[in-house]
Amino acid sequence: MTISVSPSPVPNSTELNLATTLPQPDAYLNELLDTLSTVKTEGWLQSLRDRALDRARQLALPTTRDEEWRFTDLSPLRQVKFNVQKYYDTSSLKPEFWPETANSRLVFVNGVFAPELSTITYGTSSAIASLPKEVVVSNLANLPADRSQRLQKYLAQSEGAQEVFTALNTAGINDVAVIWVPENAVVETPLHVVFLSTGDVPIISLPRCLVIAETAAQVTVIEEYKNYKETKSAEEEVYFTNGVTEIFVEENAKVIHTRLQWDSAEAFHIGKTAVTQARYSRYTCNAISLGAKLSRHNLEILQTGAQTETILNGLTIITGKQLADTHSAIAFNCPGGIGRQIHKTIVSDRAHAVFNGKIFVPKSAFLTDASQLNRNLLLSSKARVDTKPQLEITADNVKCSHGATVSQLEDDAIFYLQSRGINEKNARSLLISAFAAEIINQIPLDSERQKLAQFVNSLRTDS
Repeated sequence: MTISVSPSPVPNSTELNLATTLPQPDAYLNELLDTLSTVKTEGWLQSLRDRALDRARQLALPTTRDEEWRFTDLSPLRQVKFNVQKYYDTSSLKPEFWPETANSRLVFVNGVFAPELSTITYGTSSAIASLPKEVVVSNLANLPADRSQRLQKYLAQSEGAQEVFTALNTAGINDVAVIWVPENAVVETPLHVVFLSTGDVPIISLPRCLVIAETAAQVTVIEEYKNYKETKSAEEEVYFTNGVTEIFVEENAKVIHTRLQWDSAEAFHIGKTAVTQARYSRYTCNAISLGAKLSRHNLEILQTGAQTETILNGLTIITGKQLADTHSAIAFNCPGGIGRQIHKTIVSDRAHAVFNGKIFVPKSAFLTDASQLNRNLLLSSKARVDTKPQLEITADNVKCSHGATVSQLEDDAIFYLQSRGINEKNARSLLISAFAAEIINQIPLDSERQKLAQFVNSLRTDS
């Protein structure tokens, strides 16, 4: 069992900079960019891609020499040559979806919109009638003309857009999942965006999702990444998903966002969630990471207005030789901001979990109330976790706390349950389920909670 807990650095700057230091360009990244540039789009989108392409060619994929990536080695990714799949025949696909979102689903396969698997597209489905007027749930091609023009104000405009994987995604955009909720609209039905990956050769896909909640709007969004193949070798599929989601929560709006990653055991997954919050807005993220050989989720929150609330719930469950990395940053820039973060990991076998959580509180963000906690449960003597909760505070009159715990199943707790007639195996499963339940219970769909609970119950532990 290996445990590493890094102390928080001494604050030395009030400036916020979510972008990474510019490294030298590399041949592997340029090869990926050459592959992506073979797919062309038109108009302003191609101009956006060209600018990102020029930017990305000046960068390099990070290595363990970079502080932000020192526990996450991308060498296995560099050993695979990825292709772009322009089209995939979805006629034989019969993936399982959440029943609660049967009439509110957008599906993309290898980054390409799949209308035959989707149940809602603006202007083409009767399901749109169940949504408030002017709510848009669509891919880029089906956007109303007025929204398409306004889209340029939001797409690729979030803080941190110059980071290498974000620039890579923007350089290869060919479609976007768009959820646009107008002023004062309340969408009670959860809106489900699914990104499926499959193929006979290693594929790189670049899913892009844009969520805009205008003033006083409310919406629940489920964003899901999963593998699908009819053969039994689905777990062995090798592909690279590099996804970016931008969320704009305007004044007094509320967004509940669940992000679920179920990729195959040999896949690579790099994801960015960039959230911009205006004053009085409320944003909740439930991020669940279960799949992929190597995964990383960069969650970046920028509060731009006073009295803004951010709630981050995270759960990572990994087994085998998986590596899962979660990096989060909450930037409080105005008075009275609230932030609550709890991230839990369950690590078994030889898996390796990484957590780095940052909270920035500059002088302008007085009266901030923020807390951050990372709790880790190791189920194997060879499991590993590296955790680094981090506060950078220069403001006065704030209430901030952070912490991390790393533990194994307690013998006393197991003995207590055994004394109540529960055998050792069931006692261990019960304790693991109780550890995960705090996060799983935040998920808005009953069927999703049940599936996650079943997955947790199936975990093996060292005796």
